[in-house]
Amino acid sequence: MRRTPREFGKTFSGQAAELCRLTTANGLEADVTDYGATLVSLRYPDQNGKVRDLVLGYDSVLGYETGSCYFGATVGRNANRIRGAVFDLNGQEYHLSANEGRNNLHSGPNGYSFRLWQIREAEQKENAITFHLSSPDGDQGFPGNLEASVTYELTGDGALKIHYEAVSDQSTLINMTNHGYFNLNGHDSGNVLNQWMELEAEYYTPVCASSALPTGEIREVAGTPFDFRRPKKIGQEIEDGDIQIGRAGGYDHNFVINGVSGALRKAASAFSEESGIAMEVWTDLPCVQFYTANFVEGQKGKEGAVYGKRSGFCLETQYFPNSINTPGFPVFVLQPGKRWEATTIYRFYHMA
Repeated sequence: MRRTPREFGKTFSGQAAELCRLTTANGLEADVTDYGATLVSLRYPDQNGKVRDLVLGYDSVLGYETGSCYFGATVGRNANRIRGAVFDLNGQEYHLSANEGRNNLHSGPNGYSFRLWQIREAEQKENAITFHLSSPDGDQGFPGNLEASVTYELTGDGALKIHYEAVSDQSTLINMTNHGYFNLNGHDSGNVLNQWMELEAEYYTPVCASSALPTGEIREVAGTPFDFRRPKKIGQEIEDGDIQIGRAGGYDHNFVINGVSGALRKAASAFSEESGIAMEVWTDLPCVQFYTANFVEGQKGKEGAVYGKRSGFCLETQYFPNSINTPGFPVFVLQPGKRWEATTIYRFYHMA
């Protein structure tokens, strides 16, 4: 494994974080840290050979410890929102921390994004690294002792592959994702409104007026600003007065990916005319959250960059948000002793 470790600073409690670099022959290079099992940098040459860092982030672990945007983080045990910070599983009620009004976002203030993971060698894989975390019964309010791992791997076809695994000794919720913010012109290049997006989704889930929780409806994208079935610029309809966009301050919605959940298939594509860099997102999960950094303001990032609204876009693969509390939504529960696995692939290339 070609992994180059270096120090990434210390947390406020004095714990040392490590930054690991993964490289491939085709020019794709990634930096990941054991703090939050986080993607810190993703460098790729543009159509003229200039190397650009395509993800937002910070220069040291302290930025990730104090930041509120989840830049590049592994989110768990449950990504997205849970209404009222409470859910019922097998007849027992479980209470979580409310950290977005009355609701729970990304598992609360002590989520997996804010912990040091153990670094493990990825077995029989070059250009890969695995992070492991033990999450005890009652952690964040969730039932079950959970053993979780996430493996980052750079593949020969210009892709970053993220593979998740988890096993629990009790029935529990699991919905892990990566919260990377992408900008195909570079992390320090301004907003992404002129970059092109395509989503392989016929349906999306609208959100409530009082929160970003889904209403429970699964609505067709046809005839709405949420129709990305053909490529269009991210900013084309983001300010057109649509009620749903107004409620979220932009795009911050769950899209139902076409095809069979559990099968690896394309979820999204994006492209920048300026850099010539294109990306595809592939996953075996049923949904993807498309978020346009609506609430990023004045974040002091890497190399002196200051990130603001619309400075990146997120494509967070996931299960249906708040499904445990939403009749009609498919619910996934990890059963005791069963191994959960999920894969998301971000592939980069140049448009012809």
